[in-house]
Amino acid sequence: MKKLILVLLLVISCFSFTQKEPTWVAVGDSITYLNDHQDETGNRITKGYMTRVCEKLPYISYKNQGHNGWTAGQIAQRIDSLGIEKADIYTVFLGTNDWWGGHKIGTMSDYQNNTGINTIYGSLRIIINKLRTLNPNAHIVLITPMQRTDFVYINDMKNNAYGSYKTKSDQSLEQVAEAIVNIGETEKFKVIDLYHLNNMDIKHLVNFKRLKNPETGAYKDYPYPAYINIPFNPQTDAYPYPPEAVNITYDGLHPSDKGFAIIAGKLIDVFKSY
Repeated sequence: MKKLILVLLLVISCFSFTQKEPTWVAVGDSITYLNDHQDETGNRITKGYMTRVCEKLPYISYKNQGHNGWTAGQIAQRIDSLGIEKADIYTVFLGTNDWWGGHKIGTMSDYQNNTGINTIYGSLRIIINKLRTLNPNAHIVLITPMQRTDFVYINDMKNNAYGSYKTKSDQSLEQVAEAIVNIGETEKFKVIDLYHLNNMDIKHLVNFKRLKNPETGAYKDYPYPAYINIPFNPQTDAYPYPPEAVNITYDGLHPSDKGFAIIAGKLIDVFKSY
């Protein structure tokens, strides 16, 4: 009897030590990439959303598949060469670069019929198919793009772009977000809809944009939407988002610590349900 009990204890002990911790692969663009590249933000962030999630849920480990500046189309095109690993959870956080690059959204039929990389719907189908091939039982979470205001890259002010208050190539960023929500509803995936979060809307992204007053030439702090029609010259003007301008983003596009904390909180709520 004692030997039987010892054998059972040994089996239970071995089983407990071989339990695999959940793994998470985050597929995304620069917002995901910057989690591990704070130096490229001018050290304006201390940690991204993945680090924050794993601090609160330390039994989960992550792999960063964020690709700086990439669209869903680019990731779909190279999906087999990216080295994406088998995981228990996948998050897909894409769309803002597709919108700025004029990548056609397409329709749900592009997703359903797997029509390829020419549309956002088709590109996301390729990505999701790959994740399902890696692990058919994995949880897949979709994250919509955030709203964005005037982006000015902190390391090169010539790299700038207007915000989602205007369309690009006759498409709105909100339409991209709605496409991702549609896919999530169709597939019964969890969707974190950052675009429609009240505390991440465009007026909260920065506190102000510091620009030269066209009449006086003196710098002035313009809140949204007053700065929209004020000219900015990257060759002569100071960086328009000093530290005190930082709110949800530090540069009009990429999340600040405050923004990353909001994203992490939403993911933690979802991951806890698994």
